[in-house]
Amino acid sequence: MTSAPSAYSTRRAVEESDLAACFQVRKDVFVGEQNVPEEIEYDAHDATAVHVLAVAPDGTALGTGRLLHGEAASGRTGGDLTVGSLGRLAVTRGARGLGVGAALVRALEDEAGRLGLAAVDLHAQTHALGFYERLGYVAYGPEFPDAGIPHRAMRRDIRPA
Repeated sequence: MTSAPSAYSTRRAVEESDLAACFQVRKDVFVGEQNVPEEIEYDAHDATAVHVLAVAPDGTALGTGRLLHGEAASGRTGGDLTVGSLGRLAVTRGARGLGVGAALVRALEDEAGRLGLAAVDLHAQTHALGFYERLGYVAYGPEFPDAGIPHRAMRRDIRPA
């Protein structure tokens, strides 16, 4: 068994190879581990979303996440075009507990700031509420199912309104 990497970096996924790595992490985590049907894991929003990737020094993909913005996010943000929608956050089994998830969230918030967004919403699996709360997100609204998994909506302001 290989040891988990102690160093990693995050970057916006632009190259096809980076995007392929993002999709593979999502397949491993959501489809493989959480039994999310593959046909609902990938959607039309993947083409316009901002994707970020966490990689080990050797280039191994450790995690990913995406940010929807503009009209693509409006259905998840109550129609507010100043709010982005963070989603599809996934960290590989071997990289969990290293801060990769938090680094990905911060990288997505940085991307949201570059887009001029005021806040970021997300739909958190209920078991992950504490993780997002530690990053400054506040839950709102009732619990709801997504892909058969309980979720809550959460939001964090990233710049003064």
